[in-house]
Amino acid sequence: MATRGRGTTGQAGPVGVPGALVGLSTSSVYPEGCAAAFELAARLGYDGVEIMVWTAPLTREAGALRALAELHGIRVLSIHAPTLLVTQRVWGTDPWLKIDRSIELAAELDADTVVLHPPFRWQREYARDFVDGVALREHDTGMRLAVENMYPWRGPRSREVEAYLPHWDPVPQPYDHVTLDLSHTATAGSDALAMVHELGPRLAHLHLADGVGSPRDEHLVPGRGTQPCGEVLETLAGGGFTGHVVVEVATRRATQAQRELDLAESLAFARLHLATRGQG
Repeated sequence: MATRGRGTTGQAGPVGVPGALVGLSTSSVYPEGCAAAFELAARLGYDGVEIMVWTAPLTREAGALRALAELHGIRVLSIHAPTLLVTQRVWGTDPWLKIDRSIELAAELDADTVVLHPPFRWQREYARDFVDGVALREHDTGMRLAVENMYPWRGPRSREVEAYLPHWDPVPQPYDHVTLDLSHTATAGSDALAMVHELGPRLAHLHLADGVGSPRDEHLVPGRGTQPCGEVLETLAGGGFTGHVVVEVATRRATQAQRELDLAESLAFARLHLATRGQG
């Protein structure tokens, strides 16, 4: 019987070489900085990093980021645009400018993917043109813009608040590329495996984390929550997934030693399940 969250498929599948690269989000080392993420990712054996564009200037400086990549012999795989609530003023307040500058940064660093969140409900003008604007920028730049699944916010008495437009769930939306975040699926109560199958080749990027369904976004180490993290990875490997798997876990309360152990465990989890081809 499959063990939920551990990713066993009941029968041992054939082992193959995974096509996906496994990266480390710079947010996974917070409150340490971007430079620490490069050093730790290289030392633990990650294939690359995802830069979370943040208030720290280093996350926005292409020259300094390129120097870090060269110093540690590790790639920048993707850029996470500053479309979070806490980065509303990074690169100004114009959301399209944020996306355009993220695309430029990715191109300068030879990254092929920009991750972005859907618009907030109060960004109505931006939201109205969001789907077409994303498609136009992909066409014009050749950059993959992977819109991330989010979740409904929960207010007092567990009342759900729809905070995103056109919706927090990207599956029904006509995006060419999607990022699936497995902590967000826990918070939303979504069926992660069903989303993988429904998205098919539109699933271009995976944020590997876990959760137990708390109203707050948790970003646990994969295997420590209720999400089918292993099954998702095995299904992707079995389907020939060649996008990026990026570990995005919360370690802000961990000691430096525990953070390193958590990130090593997350990488081992990803490698193990990507090397086991699931039944699809």
